[in-house]
Amino acid sequence: MFSKLEQVEDRFIELETLLSDPNILSNQTEFQKIAKEHSDKSDIVANYRLLKNVLQEIEDNKELLSDPDDEIKVMAKEELSILANKQKELESTLKVLLLPKDPNDDKNVMLEIRAGTGGDEAALFAANLFRMYGKYAEKLRWKVDILSSNTTGIGGFKEVIATITGKGAYSRLKYESGVHRVQRVPDTETQGRVHTSAVTVAILVEAEDVEVNIEPNELKIDVFRASGPGGQSVNTTDSAVRVTHVPTGLVVSCQDEKSQHKNKAKALKILKARLYDKVMQEQHDEIAESRKSQVGSGDRSERIRTYNFPQGRVSDHRIGLTLYKLESVMEGELDCVIDPLTTHFQAEAMKAAK
Repeated sequence: MFSKLEQVEDRFIELETLLSDPNILSNQTEFQKIAKEHSDKSDIVANYRLLKNVLQEIEDNKELLSDPDDEIKVMAKEELSILANKQKELESTLKVLLLPKDPNDDKNVMLEIRAGTGGDEAALFAANLFRMYGKYAEKLRWKVDILSSNTTGIGGFKEVIATITGKGAYSRLKYESGVHRVQRVPDTETQGRVHTSAVTVAILVEAEDVEVNIEPNELKIDVFRASGPGGQSVNTTDSAVRVTHVPTGLVVSCQDEKSQHKNKAKALKILKARLYDKVMQEQHDEIAESRKSQVGSGDRSERIRTYNFPQGRVSDHRIGLTLYKLESVMEGELDCVIDPLTTHFQAEAMKAAK
């Protein structure tokens, strides 16, 4: 590990020199590339330098153990105990920081929520989950934009697709994909029985044009009249758009906007994210096949979490986490769930890297 850390620090120093080079400063593309690499390495270098200081202090205090003054020996022993804990913490932090970074971590995401089994109750919970993620995004000052939605008459969502734009959005939300189960008494239940419903959540990376190349001849585009509630022109003109990607059979429909062009643009944005996700899933499946022992598949059909309203309980089944904080979680206080998940999957990555 120390050999790797030395290499990172050497490169960091080299990058600092490059950032003050006039030739680099005059080339914004190159400057931004170097600045990003410098920023990515800054946490590793800062912690490594702290670790080197701690190791030096440990050596200094070990020398004091042979001091003739008993009081100095006692102080040195106490200091060594504190420094040993600091060394352990810094080494653990550095092991995580040295893990290969997910190239998508800093990207924006596309959030797709769909009602599953449970009818109207599932649709209502889909709306609750969308609100939960919206509240979480608000706390982190991320921006949420709805691209497409299919509502029910009682305030639920059969489906809602939105972009979430903000620093680290994918890194924080990437473990949310899967089946979310709710257990509660629906408003329509007259006998007070607890019902179980399910909602699927998909977190997709918002694909950039350079990452997904779609040829015009690969697309079949249909226009049709929008249905459901809308303004004067939404239901009277052919503004809704259905885009089919012929090679894969993926279909995306958008009808939220009055403009056909805006609906087409939104549909293509969703399609690109799904195509990029398809490639990522195929790569993931290949890796998972070669690492049978790896925990947490990220499979969209995997039941990942249960929200039990009568008990005020949230359980994440992948890591055996149970919290009696349902109310605060539904208000967007998601760090108490996301942080343990991140720690777990980082630990799994460290095992796989050995």
